[in-house]
Amino acid sequence: MSTPSLNSPSPRVQAVIFDWAGTVVDFGSRAPVQAFVELFQRHGVALSVEQARGPMGMHKREHIRQLLLLPDVAAKWAAVHGQPSRGEDLDALYAEFIPLQTGIITHHGRVIPGVPELMQALGRRGIRTGSTTGYTRAMMADLIPAAAQQGFAPEAIVCADEVPTGRPAPWLALEALKRLNAYPVSACVKVGDTVADIDEGSNAGLWTVGVLLTGNEAGLSEEELAALNAPALEACRSAAGARLLHAGAHFVIDSAADLVPTLDLIEDRLAHGRRP
Repeated sequence: MSTPSLNSPSPRVQAVIFDWAGTVVDFGSRAPVQAFVELFQRHGVALSVEQARGPMGMHKREHIRQLLLLPDVAAKWAAVHGQPSRGEDLDALYAEFIPLQTGIITHHGRVIPGVPELMQALGRRGIRTGSTTGYTRAMMADLIPAAAQQGFAPEAIVCADEVPTGRPAPWLALEALKRLNAYPVSACVKVGDTVADIDEGSNAGLWTVGVLLTGNEAGLSEEELAALNAPALEACRSAAGARLLHAGAHFVIDSAADLVPTLDLIEDRLAHGRRP
C-alpha cells in the first residue's frame, strides 16, 4: 500500500480502528454487563449495572480486578467469603468468566445499524479498517464470523490476549496498525464507546472519536434509546459527551454510522498541518 505524505496537498486518513461491543455490535454494550453481573451473583455479591460498566473496555481480567477493588464490592465479598478477595480469587473468577462471557456474546452479536454501510464507504475511500477489543480471541470465536455475515469484517482484529497489556495501553491499536501496514499514526483514527478506548487511541497517537448513544456511556438498547423523548435524549447525549471529551476524545458522534463527516474534518485538519 502506498502511503501519501502528510505534506501532500491532500493528506488522507489511512486507517480506522474500531472497538467492538457498543461501537459496531451489541447496541448498548449489554453482553459484558450481563456477564459481570452474573459472575459476581454466582459468588453471592450483588453488582450494579453502573459498577459493572465502570472499567468497561479493559481486558476482562483487569476489569474483574477493578471491580473487586471497589469499596462496596470489596466489603460485600469479605462479608460473604469471610476474608478480602485474594489473587487466587481473581484467577478463579476470570477462569469462570471466559466461558460465561463467550456464551453471552453470541446473543448480542447484531451489528449496529449503519455500520455495514459505513464499511462500504470506507472501502470506497481506500481507508483500511482494523479493530481492537477487551475480549480474548476465544471469546470472539463466534462473534467474528457472525459480524462478517452482517457486513462488518475489518481487515485486522486484535484481541486483548494478543498484546502485552490491554487498554489503556496503546498496544492494541498499534498492533492493528502494524498488521494493516498503516502509517503515519497521526493519519489514523480510533473509534470507541468507552474512556478506555479513548485512552488507548490517545496513547497510540491517533485521532480519537467517542461514540455516545450506541454504547457503554448511554447503556441503552436500541428500543430504550428510541423511546426517549427529546430532552431525555439530549441529556443522555450530553452526559456521555462530557465523559468522553473529558477523557480526551477529539470528536464525539452519536453512532459509528455517523463517522464519515468526522473523517472529512480530520482530513481538513491534516491538510492544515494539525496532528492529534
